[in-house]
Amino acid sequence: MVDVTSKAATARVARATGSIRMAATTLEAIVTNRVKKGDVLTVARVAGIMAAKRAFDLIPLCHPIALTDVQVTLSSDDALPGLRVEAAVRTVGKTGVEMEAITAAAVTLITVYDMAKGLDKAMVISDVRLEEKDGGRSGHWRRQ
Repeated sequence: MVDVTSKAATARVARATGSIRMAATTLEAIVTNRVKKGDVLTVARVAGIMAAKRAFDLIPLCHPIALTDVQVTLSSDDALPGLRVEAAVRTVGKTGVEMEAITAAAVTLITVYDMAKGLDKAMVISDVRLEEKDGGRSGHWRRQ
C-alpha cells in the first residue's frame, strides 16, 4: 500500500459510469419488473453500493476508506438497448475514491447480468470508466 500518513484529509469525490447492452425484450422485462429473480434495478443498485464499501477487499493494495456517500443511478437507454449506470462516491480522507466508484459501477452491471441472464446470455457489459474525480493533491480531473 502507498503510505498516506502524512497526507492531509480533504473532501474527495469520484464518478464512474458504464453500460450493459441487451435485447430490447430483456430491457423491457427489467424496466417493467418482470424478471423471475426479482427487481433487477433495485437489487443491482444495492449491490453497487455494497461493492463500493468493500472495494478494499477486492483490490489488492487498495486502502479501506470510510465512505460518506455512495449514489448509484441506473437508467434505461433504448438506443443501446440496455442500461447505463453512474456511481458517485464521496469521503473526507487521505486518499481518493476512484476505485470505489469504478467498483460500484462494475458490480452494478454484473448484478444486472446475473439477474437477467436467464432471459439473455448475450448481454455485453462495456465502457466502465472513471468520468471525474476531485480532491487531494492532483485536484480536479474530468474525462474529455
